[in-house]
Amino acid sequence: MGRDGARWRPVWPRPPAPAPAGRRVTPFEIFFDLVFVFALTRIMALIGQRATPTTMVQGLILLVLLWIAWSSYTWLGNHTRAEVGVVRGGFLVAMAALFVAALAMPDAWTSGPGLDGPLLVALAYVLLRVVHLTLYHWAAADVPGLRARIRFFAAVSAASWVPLLLGALLSGTAHAVLWVVAFVIEIGGQRLSYARRGTWPLRSASHFTERHGLVLIIALGESLVAAGVGAASAVTALPVLGVALVGFAVTACLWWLYFDRAGPAAARVLATAAGDRRDRIASDAYSQTHLLLITGVIYLSLGVEQVLGLVAGLHGGAEHGGPGRLTWSASVALYGGAALFLGGRLLFLRLTGQPVPPAQRAVAVLVLLLLPFGVLLPPAAALGVLGLVLLTAVAVERLPGRRAEPTPSAAS
Repeated sequence: MGRDGARWRPVWPRPPAPAPAGRRVTPFEIFFDLVFVFALTRIMALIGQRATPTTMVQGLILLVLLWIAWSSYTWLGNHTRAEVGVVRGGFLVAMAALFVAALAMPDAWTSGPGLDGPLLVALAYVLLRVVHLTLYHWAAADVPGLRARIRFFAAVSAASWVPLLLGALLSGTAHAVLWVVAFVIEIGGQRLSYARRGTWPLRSASHFTERHGLVLIIALGESLVAAGVGAASAVTALPVLGVALVGFAVTACLWWLYFDRAGPAAARVLATAAGDRRDRIASDAYSQTHLLLITGVIYLSLGVEQVLGLVAGLHGGAEHGGPGRLTWSASVALYGGAALFLGGRLLFLRLTGQPVPPAQRAVAVLVLLLLPFGVLLPPAAALGVLGLVLLTAVAVERLPGRRAEPTPSAAS
């Protein structure tokens, strides 16, 4: 009770002001994205130099969980400025949690006494989600009905944390199954929330498209780092250097296929869309489809790293073994990663109302059909074939008539 007899109540800070509609991505947000991409590199470390089906699936589960967290913070940063006041403090806490999760990624499936890798990853993820939902609910005061949507989604998310934490306490198949159940509940709950209460409202289309483009280009940069890891000290040998340049050309093709036309055209579509249609394009084409692009880049990077590791071993690299062929898992990473990127890009084109030429579909299917050649051919030749196919995809993209404007009806 106060001196005048009135009951004391805590004074909470006022919700932050909405972010301006035409703003750009800030250095603070890029910092957040760098921590996220660092976590992706730790997933690559988990899969290791010799990929196996088990480690590839384990890496995929972790990648999906990370993407859910990153995408959530992207929507929050689109709604309110991330670098100001209490929101900045919350983002820093989230970045610390993401950093801890990244450090524990290589041990995320190795149970042990005490606070082991799986439990660290699970607790860090839960903290990420709690901070996000708390901040978003606090900042959503200016949008009617948004807080109710957030509470509904928070209840579903909390339900997914139960199998996530239980899985971290177990091992083997039970661990994997429970973590799969966790992200199925999370993703399914998100779709249910959209169906019943609508998607999150998009405030700035330019900020949203730029943010997704930046995280994709940072991931492409990490693919070049993976090539350097594979080549190691043997890069001075001309054959190794030549194969490394082929790896660079593969990455350049991925960049071209997204950033030359597809990305800018999609940004124009999102900028001119309105209402629920704009929110739906942002959710489907960016928050969900870009997961396919990022996953494709990560697995392709692993494939290139292993190709260069084998070539470096053939030419005297002390860090690697002798000559050999790619394993089936490595071939799946190389060709499957490229096919996933190409397929995700085709879906991205369709969702943003852009033309999807049959030739581009044929290229994506061809990459999948070439998967056995990754095992049969010498590693350098396997990478070279993939490079030729991707160069063909770029050439098809450059054909006359491909500059057709997106059709609004297709994206609606």
